[in-house]
Amino acid sequence: RWLTIPGIGLTFQTSDLAKLSLIVFLARMLSRKQEEIKDVKKSFLPIMGSVCGVFILIALANLSTALMLFGVSVLLLLIGRISFKQIAIVCCGGGVLLMMVIFFGPRRTTYISRVKSFFHTEKVDKTVSFQDDKNYQANNAKIAIATGGLFGKGPGNSVQRNVLPHPYSDFIYAIIIEEYGTVGGVILLFLYLAFMYRCIRIVTMCPKAFGTFLAAGLGFSLTIQALANMAVAVGLGPVTGVPLPLVSMGGTSILFTSVALGIILSVSRNIEEVKGKEELDEKPKPKKVVIGSIPA
Repeated sequence: RWLTIPGIGLTFQTSDLAKLSLIVFLARMLSRKQEEIKDVKKSFLPIMGSVCGVFILIALANLSTALMLFGVSVLLLLIGRISFKQIAIVCCGGGVLLMMVIFFGPRRTTYISRVKSFFHTEKVDKTVSFQDDKNYQANNAKIAIATGGLFGKGPGNSVQRNVLPHPYSDFIYAIIIEEYGTVGGVILLFLYLAFMYRCIRIVTMCPKAFGTFLAAGLGFSLTIQALANMAVAVGLGPVTGVPLPLVSMGGTSILFTSVALGIILSVSRNIEEVKGKEELDEKPKPKKVVIGSIPA
């Protein structure tokens, strides 16, 4: 999942680069092939070959990121006017690949253990969880949320950050609720939803297909990632290891999130430039006055 850059000793998460690259590639392909989008050989197969290839490569090491990227790809295909029949084929093929990765991949033990620990929380003497070791992170995150109450303990007063693994990355949302309460957690959730709303506005106003697909893909990607992180923190999903965009500590995540936001802002700027040109064209041009000889 991580590569070390030789010479400088920094670590680099390749899945973030692959995620951004695939979304840009899909946006480019869908915008260029709109006239022949229903052609299976010219449009569907080249696009899906790339999606499935990247999905398998990422899923072998980072299944949660691969699943989110696959979901974003399906949403882009829907926006790009790919037929429902072809999308159904894609989903079935993705399901088969998912089962193969889970049961035969190199990290199959980890994936199966996380799913089992999420769905099976047997109790011993009604007080102690039978799988405390496997649910250690999730249990401490729930304690942080429960002790936060409505308004929280205040900034910097978290107790669970001292015992919860990865309190500043994977489970930072639980620490935010502990310090700022349910109110702070809801406000942060609405900020991400407001961001998605702004991205949808950009999508509906963008005059170019490439910019439309870019803003939609990157906006959905960041929002789904945020919702997935929050769901894990509050116990609505198994542990994934997905960071919270712009909040979790991490150099690679912040770097590629900033690049994605820059691309979205670039699309928005293009909309403003097109609007400005249209307003100039619509303004009535001043009539030319021909100065001639004044009769006596």
